[in-house]
Amino acid sequence: MKGELFRCPWCGNDPLYVAYHDEEWGVPCHDDGRLFEFLILEGAQAGLNWLTVLKKRDGYRRAFADWHVEKIARFTDDDLARLGQNPDIIRNRLKIAAARQNARAFLAVRDEFPSFADYLWRFTGGKTIVNHWRTLAEIPASTAISDQLSKDLKRRGFTFVGPTICYAFMQAIGLVNDHLTDCFRHRLLQSEIKKLG
Repeated sequence: MKGELFRCPWCGNDPLYVAYHDEEWGVPCHDDGRLFEFLILEGAQAGLNWLTVLKKRDGYRRAFADWHVEKIARFTDDDLARLGQNPDIIRNRLKIAAARQNARAFLAVRDEFPSFADYLWRFTGGKTIVNHWRTLAEIPASTAISDQLSKDLKRRGFTFVGPTICYAFMQAIGLVNDHLTDCFRHRLLQSEIKKLG
């Protein structure tokens, strides 16, 4: 249809998914709070679809202290047990425990680097990798960089950070631009990235 925007087909027609695609996915992020949120949500998504996570996003914000990393790092075992009964989040015991573990590892990274963002963006030389995929089938599940990031995060004590989760994380927070070349967001993000560069 004339004038209709072409989007990456993975977001379908769900308004929540479309808004995420149009406003967040692939936008370069340097905010530590947002980076932590996406790191935890990408881990929570393992084995599920992203729309399930998006629908529980507000529940996650409430359950996880509005993503206040220091507070999450101090969660007790009783806190984790209570979260396991919370229907507003994905009630997987290992994923819930990973949020506390990852908060502690995240703080350790921030002690070593000026910010988690500084640590993270080193993996792409401080710039977004702009890919030029024409079909969803071309987009990899992981890359050499996501493998490297995964290994380094695991070495630092993070969990639920396998190479596939790390690549989804990289896509979400703009370390890579994996919008299809026909998608209107690919061009917009590329021009925004050029302005920043």
